[in-house]
Amino acid sequence: MKDFTYYAPTEVIFGPDTESRVGELVKKWGGTRVLLVYGGGSCIRSGLYDRVASSLGEAGIPFTALGGVVPNPRLSLVRDGIRTAHDEGIDFVLAVGGGSVIDSAKAIAAGVEYDGDVWDFFLRKTAPMKALPVGAVLTIPAAGSEMSDGCVITREDECGDEKKSFSTNICRPRFAVMNPELTYTLPAYQTSCGVVDIMMHTLERYFTRGGDMYLTDALADALLRTVMTCGEKVLKAPEDYSLRASIMWGSSLAHNDLTGLRGQGDWAVHGLEHEASGLFDVAHGAGLAAIWGAWANYVVEEAPERFARLAVNLFDIPAVMSTREETLATARAGIEAMRDYFRSIGMPVNLTELIGRRPTEEEIDHMAAMATKNGTATLGSLRKLGLEDVKHIYNAAV
Repeated sequence: MKDFTYYAPTEVIFGPDTESRVGELVKKWGGTRVLLVYGGGSCIRSGLYDRVASSLGEAGIPFTALGGVVPNPRLSLVRDGIRTAHDEGIDFVLAVGGGSVIDSAKAIAAGVEYDGDVWDFFLRKTAPMKALPVGAVLTIPAAGSEMSDGCVITREDECGDEKKSFSTNICRPRFAVMNPELTYTLPAYQTSCGVVDIMMHTLERYFTRGGDMYLTDALADALLRTVMTCGEKVLKAPEDYSLRASIMWGSSLAHNDLTGLRGQGDWAVHGLEHEASGLFDVAHGAGLAAIWGAWANYVVEEAPERFARLAVNLFDIPAVMSTREETLATARAGIEAMRDYFRSIGMPVNLTELIGRRPTEEEIDHMAAMATKNGTATLGSLRKLGLEDVKHIYNAAV
């Protein structure tokens, strides 16, 4: 096992009606004037916005609201939030929503304390040195942003949106309020996208050259099996608290580095998907499902025993692995079983299903160029993927 530093400081408040404690939590973490960031109308229609506002009011904490965060959250709204925070003297950013809302809150919190343009962080021109504290009320278990150090933002462009990320421990939320009941009304498609996202945060860390991973592998296996089982069942029982709770907690555990440190993982599938969702504005989880199989089949020979282990432990495929050829056969059976699972929960397993048509050659070339910075960078660690590799995977995913 490699040396590592593990840091997961977020205070988790889990259970029914926990959103009523937001005011006391903001006060506990030093907030006196809040920017409340949220998404669309569901937050208001459900009454959650009013409950959070009431809790802040009872704690004597004034707030300014910033709504309108969309999936694949936009840089323009982040910049609006930074301006508002400056104008209103904000000292705490509260996200009420899913990963897109929390990511927007993180970017705003870092941008407020920076003299330049917040996009500099995403271009790796500089790193945030400080940020306003962030809190989260989670409504969509998927991205794991409520306990992670990263955020992903999309910059709008007439030639195709550009999606980039940055990571820093100073943006980790101080607290995360998690009430599984808030997820009862999530549409089935959104629930499935979340399940895939949770799985991928685990799988990206699973495919590593990190040496002895016995305990970490066991944790990853348990998380994957639990989330996959609950994901199938919850589509038939959307108001089952136990199922929703397991998925919500799985979202956090999959992306707080418990199942493998981010720097030791692969992350190529995320890099490939970011270009697809940036170009086509599709749901992140669905994009991951559409691309994973093509990536897996392309790199399987780099670590057939890792793929075969998943096949045996997740899908009960017989452990026939006496020779390399047998191990590869087991591994490929597991890859196809994973694609079958995605189909079973209503997810696309190729780009044509994802966007409703066959991507053009020009679109594939554009995504490949963006993913590899015009061939000057590579993706992944299990196998370093250059421009031609990436094109091959995109074409295989058609």
